[in-house]
Amino acid sequence: MPTYQTPGVYVEEVEGGSRPIEAGSTNIVGFLGVAQKGPVDEAVLVTNWTQYTKIFGGLHTGGWLAHGVYQFFQNGGTKCFINNLAPSGVEEEAAENAEGQEAEAPRKIENPQDIAKLIIGKDEGAGKKTGLCLFDTIPEIALVAAPGVTDPAAQDAILSHCEKNRFRFAVLDSPEELEKGIDTMPMPRDSIMGAYYFPWISMYDTAQDADVYAPPSGGICGVYSRVDSLRGVHKAPANEILRTALGLKYNLTDAEQELLNPKGINCIREFPGRGIRVWGARTISSNPEWRYINVRRLFCMVEQAIQNGTNWVVFEPNTRDLWKKITRNLTSFLLNIWRSGALFGDTPEEAFYVRCDDELNPPESIDAGYVVVEVGLAPAKPAEFVVFRVSQKTLENE
Repeated sequence: MPTYQTPGVYVEEVEGGSRPIEAGSTNIVGFLGVAQKGPVDEAVLVTNWTQYTKIFGGLHTGGWLAHGVYQFFQNGGTKCFINNLAPSGVEEEAAENAEGQEAEAPRKIENPQDIAKLIIGKDEGAGKKTGLCLFDTIPEIALVAAPGVTDPAAQDAILSHCEKNRFRFAVLDSPEELEKGIDTMPMPRDSIMGAYYFPWISMYDTAQDADVYAPPSGGICGVYSRVDSLRGVHKAPANEILRTALGLKYNLTDAEQELLNPKGINCIREFPGRGIRVWGARTISSNPEWRYINVRRLFCMVEQAIQNGTNWVVFEPNTRDLWKKITRNLTSFLLNIWRSGALFGDTPEEAFYVRCDDELNPPESIDAGYVVVEVGLAPAKPAEFVVFRVSQKTLENE
């Protein structure tokens, strides 16, 4: 407290005891691929399809990036960072044809053969990052997708990137064609930070004026974004209409999905009268605690919010008074999470707990400079299997 020598009235500013913790955005996507034009190895923020076409061009046959971004915005996406991995290839041959010539059949769309190498990228210091390494510098990214990229090395790199950054989730595409039976479909490696979708969808390609089969990851990211905005990250991004989807490469039956769902392959299904919907909400993890996408992403959001919202604690006096402040702020934050419906429990005590006491912080831990806080959450898990038990009611004699 300052020392005053002259009689009078003095006004002092005092910090409030509460330092609110706020949840960050969970639906900003980092897209990797090859665009028709535009800057290369530069993360560019794009907020609508028109902006994307001005910077990177429209749909083209040199890669699936544009198709994925188009699906993203059509399905409710709002913000994404675009990393164009390579200069565009040869221009469309059809554009060079003389006027009056009959239109050619749709050309095959495919990513470059070296797409895995481009995605893995290099880190040669500040200003010299390429591929996934470039996204390390953008903490806002919560989802990562590389439309149409099914190479195992590339998918492994994307999963490793999300695991390293801790608060990111990968959305992966299955191969377009099944070479063997559905029970032999290739799978990405086990990871709690990714989801895998099958099959490819049919969408209208304005550049070729024809329907093409396209990877669904961009549209799935849009569904994630839409659900996050309307319901919250705790709602499973499933049983949702997949806009832009006119059909499916493979129409699955219940029996076929019984083979895929336990493996963590999220199916896209067409239902009579209900349209084409995302019909799966599992990660590709074998760990039952992290089986569901919404549970994993909820913890990503909570952990990131806690990390960003408690930086004020660093270098504060490590006393019981500090522990009480931390507990109070975390409890207030988690109370709002519970009220939003993200946690299971009729009362806050059932839904979560925050603990910071002498047992967690013994003298030797304090001497080492540690403050240890324990937080427990009971996430609301999706009702994946809804069972109605119906029986005949026996009439009793009066």
